[in-house]
Amino acid sequence: SEVLAAEAASCLSRAMAALRDIWEEIGIPEEQRLERTEVVKQHIKSLLDMMVAEEERLKERLLKSIAVCRKELDTLCLELQLGPVQSEQECTILQREKTLRTHVEELQRQKQERKQELKALQKQDQELCDILCTTLFSTDSGAVPSLEDLERYRRHVASLNSLKEQRQEEFVSNKRQIILLMEELDHTPDTSFEQDVVCEKEEAFCLSEDNILALQNLRQQLEGRRALNEAVCAELRGRIVALWERLQIPQEDREASA
Repeated sequence: SEVLAAEAASCLSRAMAALRDIWEEIGIPEEQRLERTEVVKQHIKSLLDMMVAEEERLKERLLKSIAVCRKELDTLCLELQLGPVQSEQECTILQREKTLRTHVEELQRQKQERKQELKALQKQDQELCDILCTTLFSTDSGAVPSLEDLERYRRHVASLNSLKEQRQEEFVSNKRQIILLMEELDHTPDTSFEQDVVCEKEEAFCLSEDNILALQNLRQQLEGRRALNEAVCAELRGRIVALWERLQIPQEDREASA
């Protein structure tokens, strides 16, 4: 800075010497030279004052930015449930402003990422709750979730996905057995629930706990009817065999009838 100041003073001296030479060649009187020198001085002073004022405004802008960043940083730390960020007091104003601004941008990014993940989890939760007929996970949509909140929500959604897969497997297995039993019993679905089970697409069936229990009950009812029919058939076969014996029906006739 000292070298630059010396160079500036040297430039000013050369310029003033050149002006004096020009004024002498022109023949400007001493009094007017003094007046012109004063004008030059005022020009230089005005320029320097303007430059100083501009740099002062820059300093003020930086200090204002530091105050705004500090306030926003405190708010973000509170929203994100983080400890306060300590800034280096010994560094320059420019360095402090840049450091704080970088911290603010990083925490804003974290805040945005957390809110986006919360929104995605809420969407998955809603879809799964519609399928499983369960209640939504309790969250505050207006607040920024903590890392612990997001982890709990992830585990909740994962457990719902597992429950959905389990119930889907139960539904598919029971539906397959119910259709076979209905065909075997020559039974036509006559209730809305039976029609939903047999006719609806698998992904459209509500996998609620009540529906899964109703599905199991329907299968058990059909199995009971089949068992009853089998018992009746066995009893009738026994009577037929007894009649064959009493009537002394030949074996070949029995086989043809059987």
